[in-house]
Amino acid sequence: QVQLVESGGGSVQSGGSLTLSCQASGRLFSGYIMSWFRQAPGKEREFVSGISRVGLKVEYGDSARDRFAISRDNKQNTVTLRMFNLQPDDTAVYYCAAYFALDVSRSPIDYQYWGQGTQVTVSS
Repeated sequence: QVQLVESGGGSVQSGGSLTLSCQASGRLFSGYIMSWFRQAPGKEREFVSGISRVGLKVEYGDSARDRFAISRDNKQNTVTLRMFNLQPDDTAVYYCAAYFALDVSRSPIDYQYWGQGTQVTVSS
């Protein structure tokens, strides 16, 4: 069992930056693939970025590539998403998710555990 709590969302202007953090509690954090998803009103949940169990492999969705950076600290049980050059289309609720596996999945149905989400709003 893993509990996930996101923090760091907020409101920024276009071109600004935010850092999201996800604190995990529970056992065997290093055994979980950790990812960020986002969901805007009226849209499906979208894969943003994922990181392998020890952080050697990272993946990004098309919207995040070259602007976002994911990292994890297995001693602190945290995963972080640094977001740069934010645009209004990045406005969404961002979710941290975990599943016990070997490889990053881009499908939200694979993830067993979810945080409550944190709102990111980007104004033009």
